[in-house]
Amino acid sequence: WAGQLGDGRAIVLGEVVNEKNEHWTLQLKGAGPTPYSRGADGLAVLRSSVREFLCSEAMHHLGVPTTRALSLVGTGETVIRDMFYDGNPKPEPGAVVCRVAPTFTRFGNFEIFTSRGETELLRQFTDFTIKTDFPHLGAPDKSVYIEWFNEVCQRTCEMILHWMRVGFVHGVMNTDNMSILGLTIDYGPYGWLEDYDPGWTPNTTDASGKRYRFGQQAQVALWNLVQLANAIYPLVEETEPLQAALSDYANVFEKRYPRMLAMKLGLEKFVPESDSKLIEDLQEVLQLTETDMTLFFRHLAQISKDERLSDDDSLAIEPIKSSYYLPDDVHGAKMSRMAGWLRRYQQRLSGERKRDAQRQVDMNAVNPKFVLRNYLAQLAIDKSEQGDHSMIADLLETLRRPYDDQPENEIFAAKRPDWARTRAGCSMLSCSS
Repeated sequence: WAGQLGDGRAIVLGEVVNEKNEHWTLQLKGAGPTPYSRGADGLAVLRSSVREFLCSEAMHHLGVPTTRALSLVGTGETVIRDMFYDGNPKPEPGAVVCRVAPTFTRFGNFEIFTSRGETELLRQFTDFTIKTDFPHLGAPDKSVYIEWFNEVCQRTCEMILHWMRVGFVHGVMNTDNMSILGLTIDYGPYGWLEDYDPGWTPNTTDASGKRYRFGQQAQVALWNLVQLANAIYPLVEETEPLQAALSDYANVFEKRYPRMLAMKLGLEKFVPESDSKLIEDLQEVLQLTETDMTLFFRHLAQISKDERLSDDDSLAIEPIKSSYYLPDDVHGAKMSRMAGWLRRYQQRLSGERKRDAQRQVDMNAVNPKFVLRNYLAQLAIDKSEQGDHSMIADLLETLRRPYDDQPENEIFAAKRPDWARTRAGCSMLSCSS
């Protein structure tokens, strides 16, 4: 939290209750100056708006808790932005996203009041939050504040597990960008792991410290929850129950993370004695060469427990070889370790009751084939900036069925091409939007 909530470009239009009795808040981002934009233009450029629109919808259809995007509208006007913060601003097409969520309340909303010593306002806002967004907890009081905080911790844990399952990296996990409902919120410099690297961050301004790297997201979320605990402490005035909720978050994540990975491997259940080492070694094997995480797990589903893998290492790794970015780099000791892990995995499958066909269905239900790769988003943006919005529509339609094979859309499942390794917008992104 930086002493303020975001850059003030978003403004709430209103709240609606639909025919399902669901409560939704509608918010415009990039429509112009707001009371909170501190003299800035309050606008947004097309590239960032396309990314937010597509990614929030992609995440929803992946089964990841998220805010949604209702519409994407080009303004027909230009916006001046310095994309690389290098003193070279230029005009870009403007756009507005209307995004929706049950609430856009973030951890930072509570930090504001506490930082100012406004305990009564903090209480009023927390009571309103509980009554509006957590009515099942009952009338707010000290015990309900604790119960509410515990639920926020658990919802956050659920969200991070989903991020890790699909290989998503948020890029800017400050407390402003942490939803009390455990929703993915504010799509800035995000990305999906293409080369499996737990140390990767998509944020250019985080490139040196890598605070928000893929493998650190669970720990950063815990740090943010600690800040929320500090913010609501004046309402509770006891450390122990807040600490207990934080410990529960850590314990639940530690238990559920390997179970989630076991699901990605198609195992009926996680057996710590045998599976912990298998999973640990897999995470090392995936880093021996550039390995596309999304494609690796889709290809892994093709391994049969009944058809013994070849003793020839080069033939044994054939089912997953197309997930490597540099296939010629896979030889010698690397190939031996990869083939060795696959044989151990096949041996583990041999003890499963599930048949190959059912296991493949189950694996493909948790391992997506289609994710919003940054290079695809950039290609859609390039076309859209020239007046051709067709690729945005094509991507949106494909990403609505991310777990289906969709052979007609195979091009959207392809690995990142070499030209996109270093091109702006195709790997790492800036916060400028």
